[in-house]
Amino acid sequence: MSSAPLRTYGGVSGTDRQAERRAQLLEAGLDLLGSGDGPRALTVRGACRHAGLAARYFYENFADRDALAVAVYDRVVEGIAAATLDAVEQAAADAEAKVRAGLSRLVRAAAEDPRRGRLLFSPSMADTALAERRVASTRMFVELLGVQAREFYGVDGGTRLDILAEMLVGGLAQTLTSWLDGSLEATEDEIVDHCAELFLAASATS
Repeated sequence: MSSAPLRTYGGVSGTDRQAERRAQLLEAGLDLLGSGDGPRALTVRGACRHAGLAARYFYENFADRDALAVAVYDRVVEGIAAATLDAVEQAAADAEAKVRAGLSRLVRAAAEDPRRGRLLFSPSMADTALAERRVASTRMFVELLGVQAREFYGVDGGTRLDILAEMLVGGLAQTLTSWLDGSLEATEDEIVDHCAELFLAASATS
């Protein structure tokens, strides 16, 4: 990547133009990764063509296709995590309201944009550069759930809470995987209702 100063053209700074190109490539990467062809659809040439940019602009932002894939994944996960946490924090101060708010936001994020759902839950991503990222994001959501539980219930945690968090996050991920690929027939509301019931039942025993 070049370290030369980026000049201003048409009132737009070089830094802003580079940020715009990066955003275009990230959106192109999400389109391609989230397509029916999955990871096979993502190439440097394909991303550039999809974004309408020359290859040199790709390499000013990313070392290769794997770097783009990781950046796309991180942006999606960070956005969903932030939105879910915000929904929980804005909900009324009772367990059911907070659980339902967080689950509703998470399920809606996966459902409203099929690209995100495929990126996060499609088995086709398992043997790609995103495999380690998926492990890391699962760990992040487990830790977030643990923190929320400890803060809300005023408990110190422990092995039981850690196991519950692992089971709930892992179970939710598998539920969404099956739902999004069509093997689990349920409405969005049913997913939220039943998962909220299970989360609340688990919290009552923690």
